[in-house]
Amino acid sequence: MKICHRNLFSATLLLFLVSFTAIYIVLPWQLLRFTEHSVPLHHLRTKVSGKDQLLAVGNVDAHSNATVTREVAKVKSKAEKREEGLARARASIRRAALGDNRSNRTPHNNASYIPCGKLDQSFAYKSPPRHRNTFMPPLYVIDLRSVIYLVSCNRRKLELDGRGAESYLEMEKIFKVYVYPDGDLPIVHDGPCKDIYSIEGRFLHEMEHGVRRFRTNDPNAAHVYFLPFSVTWMVKYLYTPYTYNVTPLKQFVADYVRLVSTRYPFWNRTHGADHFMLACHDWGPHASKGNPSLYNTSIRVLCNANTSEGFNPRKDVSLPEIHLYGGEVSSKLLSLPPDNSPRRYLAFFAGGMHGPIRPILLQHWKNQDNDIRVYEYLPKDQDYYSLMLNSKFCLCPSGHEVASPRIVESIYAECVPVILSKSYVLPFSDVLRWEAFSVQVDVSDIPRLKEVLSAISENEYWKLKQGVKAVRRHFTLNQPAKRYDVFHMILHSIWLRRLNIGLR
Repeated sequence: MKICHRNLFSATLLLFLVSFTAIYIVLPWQLLRFTEHSVPLHHLRTKVSGKDQLLAVGNVDAHSNATVTREVAKVKSKAEKREEGLARARASIRRAALGDNRSNRTPHNNASYIPCGKLDQSFAYKSPPRHRNTFMPPLYVIDLRSVIYLVSCNRRKLELDGRGAESYLEMEKIFKVYVYPDGDLPIVHDGPCKDIYSIEGRFLHEMEHGVRRFRTNDPNAAHVYFLPFSVTWMVKYLYTPYTYNVTPLKQFVADYVRLVSTRYPFWNRTHGADHFMLACHDWGPHASKGNPSLYNTSIRVLCNANTSEGFNPRKDVSLPEIHLYGGEVSSKLLSLPPDNSPRRYLAFFAGGMHGPIRPILLQHWKNQDNDIRVYEYLPKDQDYYSLMLNSKFCLCPSGHEVASPRIVESIYAECVPVILSKSYVLPFSDVLRWEAFSVQVDVSDIPRLKEVLSAISENEYWKLKQGVKAVRRHFTLNQPAKRYDVFHMILHSIWLRRLNIGLR
């Protein structure tokens, strides 16, 4: 029995020594070893795992059970960052439209300040809506029927109103355009710069070789994608004269869209909704039918902005038609007579008899009245621009298509445009109040034209003329482009439509 007790005592003592060694020697040494090769928890905040995930390690709360919480969040892609930037721009424009003072800018300490001179010219710009129900559901946030005006002059301070310029300033901050590099000259990456369709080539050249702030070489950073083909050059090089067969134009457009949609992922991502084409030729709408998505979904920037022929002002942009003889504006329109110089004629027009409206005008007024000078062919001893500069109103009837270069020529001559058209969406009517610097006369009232124009008082005429002076810079082609000129106005119209595209 003594032997049994002795063995039991020895076993107990051995167990005690092993436990003591494990608890007080081995475990502390292991803990010390771990500590020597570790870092504090706040140095372990993030850890990259996989291709596009970020593992965020939360702080240990002193009052918690010391459990470390891990939250997983995706690293933001360029597309997500781009859409977040657009969301911030929409919110800023909303605040400006609703009169939130937090979005106002002090004009004298930022580059947006543009002095307006001695006159309040805000009447030429659309005022921001004052109610909250102004945005299109469910993704659309800018109502193009009552959108923000660009610039106005405060009646007391004669300065730029920061709220009104918000959409333009947001465009300048973040808007990026990717120009597809594909395609060959002369139909792609080139366009006319010296004729009635000169705006087509001038915009394309400015986009590719001029202002760099809006163009990006990274397609993943772009908000919109430009299809840089010229419909005017398609007509010149692909069309067979007098056949009226536009199939070659549509086929070229179809082939180009097929090329970029197979080579890049961007077209298929939105079915072309964030892509745009630009054409001033009358057949621009016909060419766009080469691809159904281009016609129905994409942003089409067109001189032929005819709603009766499929132009949709909610997604399409009306392009001003600017006729540059020899590539330059006439010197007579660059040096204008003083404001107080008398204008001898009430109204003036000279042009060929084509389309449905001009025959009506010529029938009633050609050589009929000394105050309303209407010519089909201008006499050799008369000068076109001199007659514009000597007329109070310039008649701008549509021809075969709705757009007319006479509208911009009238603005250059500070001759109040008289719009004689049907189904025409006027350029930049998102932001410009055309009724403040032009007169729109229904075609049925052409026989009463003198009565209508004579009823406009001298005070009303003076206001219209000041409106023309105020908006002239928005129709001016500069090389290089300048802020608020026609190039930037076109981009701004595209920008507004891009704001209305919600990408998921």
